[in-house]
Amino acid sequence: MTFLLVLLSIAILVLLIVWAKLNPFLSFLIASIAAGLMLGLPADQVAKSVQKGMGGLLGDLVIVIVTGAMLGKLVAESGAAQRIAGFLMKIFGEKYITWAMAFTGLIVGIPLFYNVGFVLLVPLAFTVSYQFRLPAVYVGMPLLAALSVTHGFLPPHPSPAALVAQFDANMGLTLFYGFLIAIPTIIIAGPVFAPFLKNIKSTPLKTFQAEPKPEHELPGIGNSLFTALLPVFLLVGTTVLSLNTAQDDALGPIVGFISDPGVVMLVSLLFATFSLGIGRNTKMTQIMDTYTEATKDVSMILLIVAGAGALKQIFTDSGVSQTIAESLKTWDMHPLVLAWLITSVIRVCVGSATVAGLTTAGIIAPLVTTMNVDPNLLVLSIGAGSLMFSHFNDGGFWMFKEFFNVSIKDTLKSWSLMETIVAVFGLIGVLILDLFV
Repeated sequence: MTFLLVLLSIAILVLLIVWAKLNPFLSFLIASIAAGLMLGLPADQVAKSVQKGMGGLLGDLVIVIVTGAMLGKLVAESGAAQRIAGFLMKIFGEKYITWAMAFTGLIVGIPLFYNVGFVLLVPLAFTVSYQFRLPAVYVGMPLLAALSVTHGFLPPHPSPAALVAQFDANMGLTLFYGFLIAIPTIIIAGPVFAPFLKNIKSTPLKTFQAEPKPEHELPGIGNSLFTALLPVFLLVGTTVLSLNTAQDDALGPIVGFISDPGVVMLVSLLFATFSLGIGRNTKMTQIMDTYTEATKDVSMILLIVAGAGALKQIFTDSGVSQTIAESLKTWDMHPLVLAWLITSVIRVCVGSATVAGLTTAGIIAPLVTTMNVDPNLLVLSIGAGSLMFSHFNDGGFWMFKEFFNVSIKDTLKSWSLMETIVAVFGLIGVLILDLFV
């Protein structure tokens, strides 16, 4: 009966988003309240659980997500992303154009949220396509594969960062493991897959062609690369430092402070404010306007994360999470595969990678303590599943179709298949890594 009630709760969530076209945040709230009442929580406790779940998860994440959005926006507005893309194009040349696009998507995609990265970098792919007279889908697919992988696998992107918080994983380790899986996954879904798409007809609209900044207005390549990748350097570096510092060491509290993801992101943002802003004679008011715009870009993401936290707390307070965990232990399936499978099903039904990942987290969280599973790998397994088979109910599907101006059939053959490759090979990478950690 417990399973049926949980499935009914998720069905309500899916129907509200897909059929009723309700905002995901409102859908999460309604589904959470319905789940609490169906699972037997007292009416007054339901509201408290919703508030506790929202506040608890946002408390861990709001600094990381907001500062990450601000950093990404500044990287885009300053021209640093354009500089990085141009630099990589010169290094790889026409022969290895797909590799250049993949590396551009990986490096620039780390600080940029997916939608921002898509709108910013796809026009650059069109420019390259026109310059070298190559099919646009062939040139753009490696770029989009990299953006998808960073969005699903790597903190400080919202879904993996939220999963790290929910599973009490280590953000630095998750990022390190994520890179080990992300790079081969991007290669397979990007440069290896792209040649099969050369015959897809695409006539990108002139509206979406890039209007690059003049060369003299761009920041230097060293400045651009270091600033964009500083969060990665700091997260990995402070994680290594914390792993090599004993708990009773006098420096322990200091190391714990500087390795906190919120502190890392704040330091990275302050550095970027100078390196890409004040240091290049940009007025502080203009920089702050950029940051204000960035918060608007992620406001709905924050609300969706909060809503997912509410549903997770309902499952926890009602005791259903523990019941599910005990039941799942009897299933003859690896917990990482199980987490991936549940996420994939929700993703195909709902369309949103973030909703799919966070909904699965509420169901699967007890496995972290009751079964022998690495929480960092669990984050990546769910991240891979959250990218499975993007289709008609996913905004990314329609963005690709309209920007590249291709048919629905060709969108399924290219975009949807690429996302499926990312999901499947991401899981394979997680399972291989599980053999060694």
